Amino acid sequence: MTFEENGRTFTGCSVESMAATLEGLGVDAIGLNCSLGPNQVYEIAKELCNNTSLPIIVKPNAGLPRPDGSGYDIDEKGFASAMEKILALGVTIVGGCCGTTPDYIKAVSDMAKNFSPAERKHISVSCVCSSSNCVKIDGVKVIGERINPTGKKLFKQALINNDMNYILNQALSQAQAGAHILDVNVGLPEIDEKEMMVKTIKALQSITDLPLQIDSSNPEVIEAALRIYNGKAIVNSVNGEDKSLHTVLPIVKKYGAAVVGLTLDEKGIPALAEQRVAIAEKIVNTALSYGIKREDIYIDCLTLTASAEQDKVVETLKAVEMVKEKFGVHTVLGVSNISFGLPNRELINKSFLALALGRGLDLPIINPDVQEMMNIINAFNVLSNNDKNAEKYIGQYSVETQEKPVVNNTVDITYAIEKGLADEAGFAAKKLLETEDAMTVINEKLIPALDKVGDNFEKGSIFLPQLIQSATAAQSAFDAVKESFGNADTQNKGTIVIATVKGDVHDIGKNIVKTILSNYGYRIVDLGKNVAPEDVLSATVKEKATLVGLSALMTTTLSAMEETIALLRKEYNCKIMVGGAVLTADYAKTIGADFYAKDAKQAADIAKEVFGK
Repeated sequence: MTFEENGRTFTGCSVESMAATLEGLGVDAIGLNCSLGPNQVYEIAKELCNNTSLPIIVKPNAGLPRPDGSGYDIDEKGFASAMEKILALGVTIVGGCCGTTPDYIKAVSDMAKNFSPAERKHISVSCVCSSSNCVKIDGVKVIGERINPTGKKLFKQALINNDMNYILNQALSQAQAGAHILDVNVGLPEIDEKEMMVKTIKALQSITDLPLQIDSSNPEVIEAALRIYNGKAIVNSVNGEDKSLHTVLPIVKKYGAAVVGLTLDEKGIPALAEQRVAIAEKIVNTALSYGIKREDIYIDCLTLTASAEQDKVVETLKAVEMVKEKFGVHTVLGVSNISFGLPNRELINKSFLALALGRGLDLPIINPDVQEMMNIINAFNVLSNNDKNAEKYIGQYSVETQEKPVVNNTVDITYAIEKGLADEAGFAAKKLLETEDAMTVINEKLIPALDKVGDNFEKGSIFLPQLIQSATAAQSAFDAVKESFGNADTQNKGTIVIATVKGDVHDIGKNIVKTILSNYGYRIVDLGKNVAPEDVLSATVKEKATLVGLSALMTTTLSAMEETIALLRKEYNCKIMVGGAVLTADYAKTIGADFYAKDAKQAADIAKEVFGK
C-alpha cells in the first residue's frame, strides 16, 4: 500500500505501519480513497479500525468499469449495501469516488440514517515502524548499536571510503541476530554527515524492514533523515538544555517520530538519580507541550563507565526505576558504555544488562551479535512473564541454531539476493563461476533464489521495497554471469513485449515485472508508459513476440487496455497477460486477456507456462 502525507510518499506500507506513522504525525483523520470498490476496501478499513483510534473516512469506487463503457459494475443498491458493512466496522465518514453519482450518495445517505458516528476509543500504543514492520514497545526491545563509528576503526574507514556495503552488512547481521530497531549514527568530522545519513537511511530501508533510530546531535541531519524515512523513527536525541529542547522537539513533532531524552543539561550529567529524574521531568513536560505523546517519549538515564565512576552505576539504575514509576515513559540505556576501560568487558556488560532489565529498562542499546546478551534478554522475558508460556524462549532454544550465511568470505548467493545486496550477489556469482558453468549457476542458484524471494513476497513476509532490491541484486548476479559468456549470447527463453497502456503514466509495477522477467532469462522489449494500442501492436509484430504484458493502475485507462487487447486479437496471434492494482482475474477474462498477473512473481510463472521454460 502507498500513502502520501505532507509531500512525502510512503511505499510498500502495511496498514499497521501506516496507522502508526499517521498517529505519530498527529493527523486528525485518515482518508481511505483508492482505486478499489467497496468490497476490496473492506479488509483495509477493517485493519485500520483495529489499529487506530483516529476517525476514518472511506471513499471507494463503484467497483470497476464495465468493458463496454456503460458505467461501473456495482449499482446504487449494491454500493449502499457494501458501504453498510464498512460503516458497521466503526468508520466515521463514508462517500463515493469514481463511478458514483448523486444517486449512489443518496442511497448511502438513506442507509446511513440507521447509524450513529462510532465512538472511537483511544488506542494507546507505543511503537515505531518502518514502511512494512511495526514494532510495539510492549516489552524489552533491542536497539542494535553497530552502525556507529565510535570506537570502530573499520566502520570509520567505511564511512570515509563511502563503503555502503560494509554498513549494510552491519545492519543485516544485527537483524539476523534479533535486533528489533537499528541505531544509525554516521557522524564523522571527515565526511558530510547530512549527505551520508540520507544515503544510509535510503540504503538501509531497501534491505531491511527494521525501524531505525536516527542518532545525531545535528538538527539539520535529523530533519533530513526524517524527511526521507518511510515510517515512524526514533530520534536520538534531545537533552535538558533549553536550546536542545526547543530546536529538536519541533522537528520530532513535525515528522511524527519518537524521541530519546538524555538526562543531562548545561551543567552536564548529574551525580545523583534524583537530579537526573528532575531533568527527565523537564524533558517529558516540554515534549508533551509540543504535542508529542507520552508513549513516544523515551528517557535515557545515561550509563557512565564503572571503571571511572563506579559509584554512579547504582545511581543510573535507581534513576531508571524512578523515571518508569514517576512518568510512565519508556527507558533507554547504552549498555556497553558501562565496561569501557575494564578487562573482560562482556562480563560487565552482561551483568549490568541483567540489573538494568530488573529495574525497568525497555530499550537496551547493545550489540545483538553477542549471543550471551540476547540470551539474558530472552531469559528475562520468561522470568518477567513477558514471554507467555515461554513460547518464544522454547522456539529459540529447543532447536539447533542454524549458522547464518557469511558474505564476502564464504558467499551464499541466495542470502545476498534475498537481502538485496547487489555487490555481494555479483561477487557471489563470480565466485561460483570459478567452479560452475554459467547455465548451472543460472538454473541451480539464481532462478531458485528468485523463486524464494517471489514466494516470500506472495506470503507477505517481504514487501515491495525488498522485492525491488532483491531484483536489483539478482540483476547484478546475472550481469556477472553474462560477462562469463564473452561474446556469446546468454540463453534467450523468448521475447516479451511489455507496456503501460495509453493514458496511464504509472510504471513502477511494469518496471518490477521487467526486471524479474529479465532475470529469468526472457528478452524484454519495454515500450514504456502511456503507449497507444497501435504502438503495442507494431512492436509485437516487429519483435515477433509470443507474449505481451499490459499494465494499468487507473480505472480510467482500463478502456485503453481493452482496446489494445482487441487490436492484438484482430491483427496478431500472441498470448496476453495483464496486471495492475485496479484489475482482477475475472475482469482480465472479461476484456479478453489470457492471463492475470497479480504481481511480478506470477508474471514469471505465466511466462514459464507460455514458453515452457
